[in-house]
Amino acid sequence: MLVVRAIQADDLDALYVMATQVGSGMTTLKPDMKMMGDRLAIAVASFAETIAPEKRDYMFVMEDTDTGRLAGVCAIKGAVGLNEPFYNYRIGTLVHSSREIDVFTRMETLYLSNDLTGSTELCSLFLHPDYRSGNNGKLLSKSRFLFIAQFPHLFTEKLIAEMRGYQEENGRSPFYEGLGRHFFKMDFDHVDALTAVGKKSFIAELMPRQPLYVAYLPDDAQEVIGKVHTSTAPARRLLEQEGLYFEGYVDIFDAGPVLQARVSELRAMRDSVLAQVGSAAVPDGACATVPEPEPLLVSNTTLHDFRMILSQTAPVNGAVALSAAEQDALRCADGDAVRTLSLNSRKNPHV
Repeated sequence: MLVVRAIQADDLDALYVMATQVGSGMTTLKPDMKMMGDRLAIAVASFAETIAPEKRDYMFVMEDTDTGRLAGVCAIKGAVGLNEPFYNYRIGTLVHSSREIDVFTRMETLYLSNDLTGSTELCSLFLHPDYRSGNNGKLLSKSRFLFIAQFPHLFTEKLIAEMRGYQEENGRSPFYEGLGRHFFKMDFDHVDALTAVGKKSFIAELMPRQPLYVAYLPDDAQEVIGKVHTSTAPARRLLEQEGLYFEGYVDIFDAGPVLQARVSELRAMRDSVLAQVGSAAVPDGACATVPEPEPLLVSNTTLHDFRMILSQTAPVNGAVALSAAEQDALRCADGDAVRTLSLNSRKNPHV
């Protein structure tokens, strides 16, 4: 069975091994033991509530309970940009016109921006290649939304997710080569590594503050603005299903899209419900029709030991039937409260 759970101090070695397989472009998961150790310590303190909510970094791992192996990792940062700069490009438009020669042009531009500072961030999503099948990716990604729905008071109203930008098969980033290299004078992987360890002041020092005209960039750089890495496309679709959308912000290095949403408008906030673990019996006099079992995300309601599984069941009259193994995975028992959410968003039948 796969269970998504709060990370623990003894997960460091396995987390490091997983980080070695991520590759470039994901600054929050680098194979640096000190960086991983520092971040894990913050995560453990976050679940223990010993640091302020805005400083928290909730990390979750997907564990294969049959083998004890870690199959994936994901995270939620309470707020970004409060202790170090958080930059994005905002796509804008400048209009130039001349009545005298009857010319009117609209030019797309990139503005260096700190607009998203203070937002809660979904980050560090990585699923081991051996587990990229079935509903495993959905389980890992959507676990964070159920956590937010259970503890919404811990997060800001705006939620964002920086998506990994497009790279060619050889790792080349067309956007970085067309723009960033001119200012940073170093390889993409080097810049990526610097930002991963918190060295970001050089961004403001070297990047121009005035708007950049997109039309001045090489064609291949223009074409990938807002485009995700091939391996990131499924993750983007999952986030959009949960209520996130693209609104014109991109990463300053690879131009990957930044998705955003209001926490209050997430599907998990709207559709998830609390249920009681136990037999889902139909009360006397009620219709005997029992809903067909469906893939259902089920989590406990414990912050310090948050755990979530995917169960083939359906809540009935406020109760949800879970097997002994599922209860053990969630560390809950009959009568305990759990939060549930259908794995797949339901289409409106009236549309």
